[in-house]
Amino acid sequence: MNGEDYYIPAAAMAISLAFKLPALRHNWRDPLLRSVVALLTLAGAVFFFAAPPTIAAVNRWTGIVNVSAPLVYCLITAFSASCLVLMVNWRGGPPEQTRRVSRRWIKGYSLVVAALIVLFALGDTPVERLRDFDTFYANTPYIGMMIALYLLAHHVAAVVMVVLCWRWSLQVRGWLRVGLMIIVSGYIFNLTYDATKISAVVARWLGHDLDDLSTYVAPPLAALGALISAMGFVVPLVCQRLSDHWQTWATYRRLGALWQEVQISAPSGTPSVRMAWWSAAELRVIQRESDIHDGFLHLGPYFDKGLRDDAYESAVATGADEETARAVADAAMVAAAVRARSADPEGKIIGEDEETPLDTPDVPRDLLRISHALRNSPVVQAVRQQVAV
Repeated sequence: MNGEDYYIPAAAMAISLAFKLPALRHNWRDPLLRSVVALLTLAGAVFFFAAPPTIAAVNRWTGIVNVSAPLVYCLITAFSASCLVLMVNWRGGPPEQTRRVSRRWIKGYSLVVAALIVLFALGDTPVERLRDFDTFYANTPYIGMMIALYLLAHHVAAVVMVVLCWRWSLQVRGWLRVGLMIIVSGYIFNLTYDATKISAVVARWLGHDLDDLSTYVAPPLAALGALISAMGFVVPLVCQRLSDHWQTWATYRRLGALWQEVQISAPSGTPSVRMAWWSAAELRVIQRESDIHDGFLHLGPYFDKGLRDDAYESAVATGADEETARAVADAAMVAAAVRARSADPEGKIIGEDEETPLDTPDVPRDLLRISHALRNSPVVQAVRQQVAV
């Protein structure tokens, strides 16, 4: 990767973070959301501060040669911890147990961060290295230990993430499983990054030169791993939300037949609520269901329980299951009531003596099945033809 290439994944993380910050502002107590924001922030910071131009600038601003090295190592270590904490909160469980496990990971990796700072302070790195610090100082007292420690911490987190995500993916389905498999794929790149870095450092310890693995092969692997893993965390949330939104619109459309059927029962002059074109799908579904129930109230005096029983028997005779037969019976009763209400435009039945009310059966409940039956059931069509005679 060239120096400026590091800023591409950093910018991608920054854009993802910008979409998450409004949600954090409204729900900052959500540990899962805080974990996602922390992960995106640290991932972007790792690539930003690991870019050679940033490394040179930080070294120059602080006046400490190679101070960027422990800074980047600490950020990588914190990022590893954030991945583990996010996974703990994402999987869920008893809140106290989740907090306890999260605190353990945070404390453990905080100790690693402190150790990295101490080892750098004890070591000596007089020559500035923008790209090959790991291999150039691999044999330097204390600095070599610092390099080995951060690689070990990163490797442990990667292995744990792969194991946790793989095991969890075998227990779930849908978008969550897809996301977990994407995370596993991303962390395979991270493990490959660890392998190239460790191979180059160990080669230096043994007197060999595999610096190109660390300098040119490892950075692209890290970038791919971070981007793919971040996608794995985001995909289930985004796709599940889109799926829920699509399901809500599908419900709205499926209620259309029943909604149109009962509109005739509304008294003339009844005000209707106009929905703006930008109104949420959930609000539209609620309004449509409310209109249907209002229609049932007006149709109540025209509901014929005997007709519903006959339609139920006919549906059962054609092989319908219990729930479908009930929905067909309700749909037939509604269709007949609409016809009866049309034949009584002045509402004479409704206006009859309240002391001798008609026997009104229970209001139908399974709106989606009733709407489907109104469109497709031969039994309902037969009832329509019967009452039309």
